[in-house]
Amino acid sequence: MSSDPCGHSYVFDNSQVQTASRFNALEAIFDAGTKRVVAELGLRAGWNCLEAGAGGGSIANWLSSEVGSEGHVLATDLDTRHLKRLDRANMTVRDHDVTRDPLPDCHFDLAHTRLLLIHLPDREQVMCKLVSSLKPGGYILLEEFDSLSLRTNPQVNPAESPFPTLEALHRLMADRGAELRCGRLLAGRLRKLGLLDVGSEGRIFMWHGGSAGAQLMRANIEQLRPAILASGLVNATQIEDDLARLDDDGFAFPSPILWAAWGRRPF
Repeated sequence: MSSDPCGHSYVFDNSQVQTASRFNALEAIFDAGTKRVVAELGLRAGWNCLEAGAGGGSIANWLSSEVGSEGHVLATDLDTRHLKRLDRANMTVRDHDVTRDPLPDCHFDLAHTRLLLIHLPDREQVMCKLVSSLKPGGYILLEEFDSLSLRTNPQVNPAESPFPTLEALHRLMADRGAELRCGRLLAGRLRKLGLLDVGSEGRIFMWHGGSAGAQLMRANIEQLRPAILASGLVNATQIEDDLARLDDDGFAFPSPILWAAWGRRPF
């Protein structure tokens, strides 16, 4: 996601130099789980799929290979610069603001988002729009972080030590409208929308210094360093100390929980 001249203020702007590192880390950590859940929902050749907030495009690219020439993938984002490299006959890449721009009704067999809704103040309205875009019997899969339910705790694991810059990052995200428990609330919201066969799972990892998870945290902190400093919650020395620990294999911290929630539109 990116900043939006129409008034949205997204935390992570896809035009920044850290974006590629963030996308690479997210793909390395989470793509396998996303693909597994989508496959379990019954993805097959000929499906028409929506990948909203497609980011670096790894899942959109995989979907296009799975649905084949008889299927189609619509990959959307506010900023599609990282999707332009995708050149597949059965894929359309579209600049699209999911909060304002229309989607076709009763069109998709599958609609998927990952780490999109957490940033949207009108996330529940967007969920309604995504559900309306499904064919009767079509599936929605939403994946979002819960960054608050499990925190670093050195009393449980001595390798975990306080991470003040990450706490400051969370505070900054919340102040900008991010819902830090978003993932934990997804299944309940899908049930309220009347979907069938609603299910959910949470995926969590113990990240160590030097891992893809540490790479993700580094990209996020580096991108928002000026805003974190301006918040006054941590100083420059604390940020540098925390960044150095992200290279230390002896440093460990639990990842946010990535909740996946899915459901099927009634016939």
